[in-house]
Amino acid sequence: MRVAFVLKGYPRLSETFIAQEIAALEKRGLDILIVSLRRPTDGALHPVHREIKAEVLYLPEYLLLEPIRVVRAFFKTKNIGKAAKVWLKDLLRDPTPNRIRRFGQALVLAAEAPKDITRLHAHFLHTPASVARYAALLRGLPWSGSAHAKDIWTIPEWEKREKLAACEWLVTCTAENQRHLGGLAPGKVELVYHGVDLQRFPQSPPRARRDPTTILCVCRLVEKKGVDVLLEALARLPERLEWRFVHVGGGPLSRSLKKKAEKLGIAARVVWRGPLTQEQVLEEYRAADLFALASRVARDGDRDGLPNVLAEAQSQGLACVATRVAAIQELLRDGVNGLLVDADDPATLAAALESLITQPARRRAMGAAGEARVLAEFGLESNLDRLAEKFDLRAEAASHARRVLRSA
Repeated sequence: MRVAFVLKGYPRLSETFIAQEIAALEKRGLDILIVSLRRPTDGALHPVHREIKAEVLYLPEYLLLEPIRVVRAFFKTKNIGKAAKVWLKDLLRDPTPNRIRRFGQALVLAAEAPKDITRLHAHFLHTPASVARYAALLRGLPWSGSAHAKDIWTIPEWEKREKLAACEWLVTCTAENQRHLGGLAPGKVELVYHGVDLQRFPQSPPRARRDPTTILCVCRLVEKKGVDVLLEALARLPERLEWRFVHVGGGPLSRSLKKKAEKLGIAARVVWRGPLTQEQVLEEYRAADLFALASRVARDGDRDGLPNVLAEAQSQGLACVATRVAAIQELLRDGVNGLLVDADDPATLAAALESLITQPARRRAMGAAGEARVLAEFGLESNLDRLAEKFDLRAEAASHARRVLRSA
């Protein structure tokens, strides 16, 4: 089996969970072609990106920039009728340039993907799944998908229903997602947590007591992450407390949030690290005393699934303060391995942060509980077993073993 993984962009620093999944599936024997709708914009790579052996096929990001390639694909592709009918039905309900672009990209994918591709697999249910669906019709191939967060909550129900009906199977990374999508397509959607690669995030050495207390947040600077609320909570902390806040990640709200920190009078205590590699992020986890994430539902409906950074932080023995949003409660148990507060409530968030800043023994106990839970339930390899079965990797391994025995 050779599978084309359709991604919105590759490689991306913010999508380590996809890269680690691809690398792990390759190690289990899956032959992968990465198909990217966009070219990379990040200047750095994670170590896992260098381990991935898959070739990358970049589709035209904008059709007008590569018209000859699109036209050539149109005349080279034979089974256009059925795919065009599905696309036109979608276009009537979603008459946007984005919808036109996806069909053009699907034509190029269908025309240029190697002949030995036997399945398409889309990461994200929005645009990558659209391209995978159209291309699968053009090539006469099955397709499957992985759904995560924004892709589930920001597309209309008709689109979700029709994609779920068209795909062969779909996995998603939270029980909340599974309940929602499973209600639209009973029996079609399975829960598979991403998990933490425990080889890349080995047990953290013991933390020495230090001042000030370092509060860490790793996330993109977008509305749904609630960093503005987190800054407001930090500004409410009593003057007597010694703390510093470190943020890792980039995003469109970077400038406005830095200005907000200045306006709140806490800029001197805030360090903006920007996007970092996985190795550098691990160093930040180990240098921190506490992890905070103020996720919320954005105005357009976008929200987190189960943020991987929470599981990573827990793997390093960090107690977490987070919000009761999306699937965060599937990992964090209030008062056990962290504290949970309501979204968009800086006063309650400040009280939770203060309680763990002033009680180092309590936060260490919560961190230890979180680390034990991640080791037991949220490791990459154990959660990858079911996905490997979906791609018939166990059957492939058994077949290979039988061939070896026969040849012996």
